[in-house]
Amino acid sequence: MSASSNSPVRETARSARQAAAELAPLPRTSRDAALLGMADALQSRAGEILAANAEDVTAAREAGTPEGVVDRLTLTTERIAGIASDVRDVVALPDPLGEVVRGSTLANGLELRQVRVPLGVVGIIYEARPNVTVDAAALCLKSGNATLLRGSSSAYASNTVLVEVLRDALERAGLPRDAVCLVPGRDRESVGELMRARGLVDVLIPRGGAELIRTVVEGSTVPVIETGVGNCHVYVDAAADPEQALSILVNSKAQRPSVCNAAETVLVHQDIAEDFLPRALAALTGAGVTVHGDPHWQKLGGEVVPATEEDWGTEYLSLDIAAAVVPDLDAAVAHIRRWSSGHTEAIVTRDTRAARRFQSLVDSTAVMVNASTRFTDGSQFGFGAEIGISTQKLHARGPMGLPELTSTKYLVTGDGQVRP
Repeated sequence: MSASSNSPVRETARSARQAAAELAPLPRTSRDAALLGMADALQSRAGEILAANAEDVTAAREAGTPEGVVDRLTLTTERIAGIASDVRDVVALPDPLGEVVRGSTLANGLELRQVRVPLGVVGIIYEARPNVTVDAAALCLKSGNATLLRGSSSAYASNTVLVEVLRDALERAGLPRDAVCLVPGRDRESVGELMRARGLVDVLIPRGGAELIRTVVEGSTVPVIETGVGNCHVYVDAAADPEQALSILVNSKAQRPSVCNAAETVLVHQDIAEDFLPRALAALTGAGVTVHGDPHWQKLGGEVVPATEEDWGTEYLSLDIAAAVVPDLDAAVAHIRRWSSGHTEAIVTRDTRAARRFQSLVDSTAVMVNASTRFTDGSQFGFGAEIGISTQKLHARGPMGLPELTSTKYLVTGDGQVRP
């Protein structure tokens, strides 16, 4: 047996696989009781969690980490309370396991049912967001899966304490501790081992920047559900209500700029540009946003930074936004098709036909009409905490809640039938 087959990462994966086998037949009541225990433990042990998180935040700032990334890393008492609330929301959601997707009695009398079952062991590779540790563990437990968590080294202290809190709560509830595991190691080799653990890990879900996602998709032998970066757009149509458009634009960009559903580009129809652009610039700069604009926006003065080709494809994750004027809706769609990451796009318009055309032509996971891009979120959609937002088209697309963490199997019942 090779050394790699006995490595800490593979041993942890084996432990998670055993835990997954024990979880699969458990009733909803057992899983829900454990989740409630997790939520309570997060709040009762918030002091430990915050102390560990403070170590990570201090180290990140000393390393010169951008503030947008530091914001993602940071936990507060309020954020921990919100994370615990999300776990309780998951408890209230319908149990996906055992749901009959379809069923029938065949002509030969066989009773056929396709039912939802756990995926098994779900590995999550993610960057600098310790809330993902809890979201992933909660959703995986609710759907009967064991979780292998590999966060970034920048959140190692936070994740270590969070996972210990969750594992202690599992044990108190009588469930296997190894249903939630932190992948050992802080170097890239541990990530590589997880990606090569085919047969021990059933699926990997990467959450983070484009480089991380590309690395996992291209280098993994384990099946991957691809989540994507968020280069999101707001298009202000000629028929937009200006006040509504300003409100949606500022909320989409500035309400929390460091997340994947924040807007990164605004496109404005040329017919309203003369009146709307000065108001939009004032609203955005008033919210602390720097506008990277095309020549139409640059005419407004020195506050506008000239946009480069690179700006149109950038996920800023900061108080920056690319801005352009387009001749019509079709030009806006063409711009989005070229530069979008396929996450979320929004149109602001009072023209129903324009709204329907935009939704029909734009190929992203979520297409909003007269609503902020910030609503593309599992909690906001009523799914409870999400495990990620998938921008692929296989198995799962958009915010990934409980059904997306299941597979199916066929249950066939006969009475002695044999195939002729």
